[in-house]
Amino acid sequence: MLEHGGNLRDAAKRFGRDDWVDLSTGINPRWYPAPALEGNAWHRLPEPDPALTVAAQAYYGAPHMLPVAGTQAAIQTLPRLRAPSRVAVSAPSYAEHAHHWAGHGHTLTLTPYDELEAAVAHNDVVVVVNPNNPTGTVVPAEQLLQWADQLAARGGWLVVDEAFGDTMQHNSVAAHTARPGLVVLRSVGKFFGLAGIRLGFVGAHADLLRDLADLLGPWTISGPAQQIALTALTDHAWQADTRRELHASGARLRALLAAHDIRSSGTPLFQWWAEAQPEAFWQHMAERGIWVRLFTQAARGIRLGLPPDEAGWQRLHAALTEWTNR
Repeated sequence: MLEHGGNLRDAAKRFGRDDWVDLSTGINPRWYPAPALEGNAWHRLPEPDPALTVAAQAYYGAPHMLPVAGTQAAIQTLPRLRAPSRVAVSAPSYAEHAHHWAGHGHTLTLTPYDELEAAVAHNDVVVVVNPNNPTGTVVPAEQLLQWADQLAARGGWLVVDEAFGDTMQHNSVAAHTARPGLVVLRSVGKFFGLAGIRLGFVGAHADLLRDLADLLGPWTISGPAQQIALTALTDHAWQADTRRELHASGARLRALLAAHDIRSSGTPLFQWWAEAQPEAFWQHMAERGIWVRLFTQAARGIRLGLPPDEAGWQRLHAALTEWTNR
């Protein structure tokens, strides 16, 4: 299995402490307050709730959506819906995409963002994480739609992972997923801070969604997850307040890093930079109870998310000061 953030048990075992500030995931540290559940949520088989799909279509602006057990379920399954293809995956980006497209007979190319346009002409499938995780790079929606049309004209796909797209809905291409060949992945885990319920959505042409649903099988989303997500997706006041808070917190994080001579990029939920000494920085932070995401492969660097409270901000500031003055 690939390594991911959020592995606090590993951190505690390795460093022998339990007072962690977990900045390793980029998940909103102020999660949506889950409502009280109906009693039968734990009893009934979780047949799909049409109201959840309607709420997702309204929230994401998509004509058709399929609930899945986190976008990870779609990432693992989509490669099984195509015959062996030439696939370009944006790099660096969320590693699970390349990991799964590399299987099932596909020919994979890891493609830097500035080479994606050229890759469209030579591949059957192009996968773009937008905004990118971990760097925050953004491809304009207009460009993505042009690529989608080019690929669809020869039976290809453009897969756009918008897991971190909730703070920049204006750049989403989910509204255009009725056209063949455009697939959009959205996550409830990041913006809503509900990674534990394992829920995401796929926007695509109805025929592709039908094939994906058949392959995933029945009862993929638990009853409690459906009830919680339905409330979250329709709580417009919470969504508006949270977007304002995240933009302010994201700007604060970027300014804090800049004050310590770190020039970062990212989204309101996380910042990333190509740290010259990533292992040393990660070790320095871990020894102070701050768990950040270390990247050592295609993109050597550090990604960190938002502290959950003022005490967390102060601990991060102190650790950065010690790093700068070492």
